[in-house]
Amino acid sequence: MKEKKLTFFMVFISIALCASIALSVVTLAGQKKAEKKLDEFSGFSEDVDREDDVTIAGEYKIKSTLPISDAYKSGDTSKLNDNEKETLDMATDILDEIITDDMTDFEKEKAVYEWLTGSLTSTTGILTVIPLNNGDNDNPHDVLKYHSAVCVGYATTFRMFMQMLDIECKVIHSSDLIHSWDLVKLDDGWYHTDCYSDSESKNYRNFNMDDSRCSQEHTWTKEYFPAATGKKYNYIFFICENLKDIYDIPEWLMNAIDNRESVISATFKKEINSDNENEAQYMVDTLVSRLDGEYSVGYDWMLNDKDKYVLCFYIDYYGEEPTEVDDEVAEKINAAIDEAFGEDYSDDSDDFDYESFSDSSDYSEFEEAETVTNSRG
Repeated sequence: MKEKKLTFFMVFISIALCASIALSVVTLAGQKKAEKKLDEFSGFSEDVDREDDVTIAGEYKIKSTLPISDAYKSGDTSKLNDNEKETLDMATDILDEIITDDMTDFEKEKAVYEWLTGSLTSTTGILTVIPLNNGDNDNPHDVLKYHSAVCVGYATTFRMFMQMLDIECKVIHSSDLIHSWDLVKLDDGWYHTDCYSDSESKNYRNFNMDDSRCSQEHTWTKEYFPAATGKKYNYIFFICENLKDIYDIPEWLMNAIDNRESVISATFKKEINSDNENEAQYMVDTLVSRLDGEYSVGYDWMLNDKDKYVLCFYIDYYGEEPTEVDDEVAEKINAAIDEAFGEDYSDDSDDFDYESFSDSSDYSEFEEAETVTNSRG
């Protein structure tokens, strides 16, 4: 009797164990299926070690445009389809307008960057205005035809232009597959350029960055893509001025604002070091605080190739350039507003006072890292 009970108990345990294992397998399979669906919905996925045929944000695919750039350089369009031929025609017209034979590769790249950041409308986030087309906006054809783009559209169009100009370029993607930008090779090395991120400000903040600068706001597979070590053509260093000391900063910044410059940078004859770094940081923090509300001002501290600190200001003039319409239309609109509100709307904000700095003692020390960044802008 005892033997029968023991046998029955062992059989019961075996059945329970098998059921448990089966349930675990089903649960794991269900979990993996759910995770896959979640990844597809959110656009997040594992990184991939290739340049083309990568899907960004679960929707936009990075595609090669080599047939178009090859046709431009060879003059043979026989292998292009109608869409590619139209893309080539539009791109050729743009290059004829913005590129001259005497330009360096850097000047050509800068001209393309300025055209893309100045002529297109980003179609996501706060940059969305009114959809004007039914294009995908992730490929050069739709980008050039409708002047509207997502990040993939900016990146693939920039690369196509570079390849047409015989400048080596790659489209790079973020590790989480939600963003893309470009790597471009000039005579001293590779640089990161992110036209999409500069499409609103047009202030060169993401133009020709090295790996160190780019990694502050971007992540990518560094084992697959070439290292960006170039510094010579980083726009911040390219336009750099030389100020006497930090007390020249307020007048220098105000002159830039008066001239409506979007980006300025400078080194100092009296170099920034451990003795005066707090003083320099306090000057910058106080200036940015004073300008808050009048302008959107961001800044970076960077080290140049001579290990000297470079101060860079990025200035956005938001709300100062209203949309332009014909005088007749403006008159009708103002009349409708006057009728509704009873009087014209006026902005009575106080004039900005630059005379003195704040006595606040809340300021931060320089970090010892190669680049110190403030992203308030």
